[in-house]
Amino acid sequence: MRRSSPASPHSASGSRRTGPRPPTRRQVKAATGETLATGVQVLTVGGDEAGMRLDRFLTARFPTVAFTHLQRIVRKGELRVNGKRARPNDHLEEGQAVRIPPLKLEQPRPRAAAPAGEDSERDYLKSLVLYEDADVMVINKPYGLAVQGGSGTRRHLDGMLDSLTGADGQKPRLVHRLDKDTAGCLLIAKTRFAATALGKSFRTRSTRKVYWALVSGVPKVRQGRVSTYLAKEETGPHGDSRVRIAAHGDDGANHALTYYAVVDQAGQKLAWLSMKPVTGRTHQLRAHAAHIGHPILGDPKYSSADNRELPGGIQNKLHLMARRIVFPHPRTGKPVDVSAPLPPHMAQSFNLLGFDVSGYDPVVDAPED
Repeated sequence: MRRSSPASPHSASGSRRTGPRPPTRRQVKAATGETLATGVQVLTVGGDEAGMRLDRFLTARFPTVAFTHLQRIVRKGELRVNGKRARPNDHLEEGQAVRIPPLKLEQPRPRAAAPAGEDSERDYLKSLVLYEDADVMVINKPYGLAVQGGSGTRRHLDGMLDSLTGADGQKPRLVHRLDKDTAGCLLIAKTRFAATALGKSFRTRSTRKVYWALVSGVPKVRQGRVSTYLAKEETGPHGDSRVRIAAHGDDGANHALTYYAVVDQAGQKLAWLSMKPVTGRTHQLRAHAAHIGHPILGDPKYSSADNRELPGGIQNKLHLMARRIVFPHPRTGKPVDVSAPLPPHMAQSFNLLGFDVSGYDPVVDAPED
């Protein structure tokens, strides 16, 4: 990924500079405490930064500067874009000259040597990586690994991410979740800037996800749309959560929309569904599959006793995976398309049933809203 380098001390337009001149000797010098002070800088907006908000541009260029400090210099008019005052939400254009006043940079604190357990966790997470760059990482979350901690959950992905904390002190952070027993693509932000941008892409639904499931029976409508309201409820002595189909206006009810398509089938007993959730509700796909009468194999929460009998050779594990994720890169806006392989138990089932995963996935053409 191309990164634009800081421009020379002269304006991109060639006009006379206004304000203090940058220091001619050391641009960065040690200051008191644990901060470093920079001199005046003039940065040129690169092509991959065009369209970015000013505050996000600053966060990306200066990840070790406190965001409040960046806001303060913009608010006071100390920062100029092509010689003019700017607002944090102004969008930049390629080639613009951004004049940065002296900044106070937090000096990264050296990390202590990681204990053996942390090294093991780091190596384990690295082995799961499907895609990675300076801003984001997509891992292939295994079946059975919890994403976040909860009652009785000691080992979880969020805690393991501590082992990937960078030299600048930034810990990778989750931007969405998968159920413990759902395997596949999990997107992780490696910086605060990326977390903000990716969070927005989920809210605006510009991130697209495709899931694969093996379900009981075969839907008569081979390509369909499931639109319901879902509300959370607690069952069991340990407060195990699940959702129920609710009516519009029910307490805690949220709209949930899923598109699905039958990719292949094994007679009339089993079907391979590709599912595209437009919304991202808890257990949405599991509840919607059960709602249309075709619960996901190995799902103890949403299958009836009649649907829990599995054909020979198929393991009693949830047959649902996050197959693919397509998201706009937080820095460039260009789409990043990542797919995960089938988890072992689903690969065994697909091989047994003769399903070919290299074929066309019809749900890709489903609407995005």
